[in-house]
Amino acid sequence: MTATLDILDRLVAFDTVSRNSNLGIIAFIEDFLRTRGFAVHRIADDSGQKAGLFAALGPAGQGLMLSAHTDVVPVQGQSWSKPPFRLTREGDRLYGRGTTDMKGFLASALALADRAAGRALKEPLKLAISYDEEIGCLGIRRMIGHLAPTIGLPRGCIVGEPTGMRVATGHKGKAAFRALCHGESGHSALAPHFLNALHLAADFISALRGLQEELARAGARDEAYDIPYSTLHVGRLSGGTALNIVPDRAVLDFELRHLAGEPVDALLERIGKAAREAMERQAPQFPNARIELEQITAYPGLDTDPAAPIVTLSRSLAGTDRLTKVPFGTEAGFFSQLGIPTVVCGPGCMEGQGHKPDEYIALSQLAACDGFMDRLLDRLSG
Repeated sequence: MTATLDILDRLVAFDTVSRNSNLGIIAFIEDFLRTRGFAVHRIADDSGQKAGLFAALGPAGQGLMLSAHTDVVPVQGQSWSKPPFRLTREGDRLYGRGTTDMKGFLASALALADRAAGRALKEPLKLAISYDEEIGCLGIRRMIGHLAPTIGLPRGCIVGEPTGMRVATGHKGKAAFRALCHGESGHSALAPHFLNALHLAADFISALRGLQEELARAGARDEAYDIPYSTLHVGRLSGGTALNIVPDRAVLDFELRHLAGEPVDALLERIGKAAREAMERQAPQFPNARIELEQITAYPGLDTDPAAPIVTLSRSLAGTDRLTKVPFGTEAGFFSQLGIPTVVCGPGCMEGQGHKPDEYIALSQLAACDGFMDRLLDRLSG
């Protein structure tokens, strides 16, 4: 595991919190791959401060692809006992931001790339390395259209988010929204004469809760999830400037996490209906009541057929018959939408270590991932 640990040490040292540029880590990875014979394609964002990579080694053809993101979540406000951007080993644990989510997998994939450079591959090894995954999978959304014209679509993809090296065939999709609620300001002593935007927002929240109850009671279900139905969550509400002024504006942030098999368009229409119901409740007295809905981010869900060849292959590489579905989102749905059979499988535990202070990955998990990579290399060269 020496190569994997050395690479992980380098990766953790890059402060790639999503608000920062990731060009330093991308330059390191690009040089690493090019010197080992990979064809590397850098895909920059519009600002020029972020970039991702598509890379391939070996003969022409579909091959198999490994996918990872370079960004990590912030450390501010968390109580760390270890330096977050320096790899620290204690016993079986390697501490540092991103060790689990997901620089551990990325380090193992790059160590595989190093070994693959010395082998005669019969089909190509492909890599997809993205940015801004942690803030809504923005990077891969901008990159995905460049995949076919650069390295070509693979016959299967493995996204290395932490699953404890179990093979995951699904996760929910997500859409995040902002609702701007318009009311009418006035003196609070005359409050009933004016439309309180916070009251309008509260009516919308009530309608969303009613929709959530309906989804829980009669919506699509997938018992592989702890919460087997699509969910709505209101995360933030703000409005008002002073206690004696009726608020004329309120902003509501909420999200939808939907089963991959539930039609998204139908759910979006029902959210729109909930907004209309809130406006209609106020309309008899305040006909100008208005809610504007804006979709902020979205990524698709994943629901791969358990009988798909990529699932059979991944189970063999991981040495397990167990399949799972994960509660968190990944970039896998973007690859699946291109017709690429995709699974999620990587070292570490999101629930136990991801996004937490003193984030760590167990050496045993990295060893299991390296073993997975060794068996993958044997398949590509065999």
